[in-house]
Amino acid sequence: MKLSVPDSIAQAHSDKLTDIIRQEIKSSGGLISFARFMELALYAPGLGYYSAGQTKLGKEGDFITAPEISPLFAQCVAQQGKEILNELGAGDILEIGAGSGVFAKDLLLELENLHSLPRHYFILEISAELRARQKQLIAEQCSHLLERIIWLDTLPSAPIQGMIIANEVLDAMPVHCFRIDKGRIQERCVTWENDHFTWLSTTPTLSALTQHLEPLLQTLPDGYESEINLMLPAWIRSITSVLEKGVILLFDYGYGRTEYYHPERTMGTLMCYSQHHRHSSPFTLIGLQDITAHVDFTMAVEQAYAAGCSLAGYSTQAAFLLNCHLLEIAKQNEKTVLEETNQAQAIKRLVLPSEMGELIKVMAISKNFTQSLLGFPQPDRRRDL
Repeated sequence: MKLSVPDSIAQAHSDKLTDIIRQEIKSSGGLISFARFMELALYAPGLGYYSAGQTKLGKEGDFITAPEISPLFAQCVAQQGKEILNELGAGDILEIGAGSGVFAKDLLLELENLHSLPRHYFILEISAELRARQKQLIAEQCSHLLERIIWLDTLPSAPIQGMIIANEVLDAMPVHCFRIDKGRIQERCVTWENDHFTWLSTTPTLSALTQHLEPLLQTLPDGYESEINLMLPAWIRSITSVLEKGVILLFDYGYGRTEYYHPERTMGTLMCYSQHHRHSSPFTLIGLQDITAHVDFTMAVEQAYAAGCSLAGYSTQAAFLLNCHLLEIAKQNEKTVLEETNQAQAIKRLVLPSEMGELIKVMAISKNFTQSLLGFPQPDRRRDL
């Protein structure tokens, strides 16, 4: 696939970030982990993909998430939220990374319609540009709900009761890359050579890397390449510590560990997105493209168990939305022929196996909460973990 050529301003932006990463490689002895490269490419202050001001979401951006496709997504999550908040008597919602703010807006409006508004709606957002977009959208479309919303720079200082939601957050965490070479684990790091970034394999220096991967060695063929998110355990521990009672909902591209590290998945899941095109070249368009990797949901639930939580459900996005009355909600309100057509197309994107329906998984982690959940009766995919 031929990538689009950045304009002069975008190119200057990319060149500046490239120089910063080059200098870090030089000061680190000639190489850095891919996780560090990805962290800088995505989150370097003022320059990283998620820290700069370019449009990322929607038709004018690089990728589209479920809330951007249709309000039906948030309306279905609201059905699950109503059940959780009503069981608790009252509660709060914490959204991790709210993107454009569309999901928060649609979710709050539907919860208001269901007479189940949370006391507070916390939004943890590290991007100043996205936070500004969220505030503007909500002020324009549901200003009466602004008083319930609290924007945060870090996790809440006091534990909350209610629901925590992270939609396509985990796949944007920096990952370490590795390769199996003659039965040994080699870390794939990043160096600068001949005026461009390139891979350099080396013996791993992090014990956590080998600790997590050694049990897989016997099943992985020589030349196998993939990645691992070593930030995920600490993230799960921090999120579960914030929740006193309630449910955490994780929506993301991913698999259970056996499927993630299947011997035939020899090139891993690392992928880049630019203007709705996907490709596998992380060393191009530095700071101008998204870089993602799928989620090892087995690792997530292992850490949740270790933190004293339970697995309340694991399924596909399609199953979750249909269990939360997607088709019934879609029939509400009269629509024009064009609106009906657009809604039908949106539903297909949300639930078809070839679209998001099977690719995105939904995991529910509960803490001090035993009520069964609307979104997870069938099919039960916990066996895949």
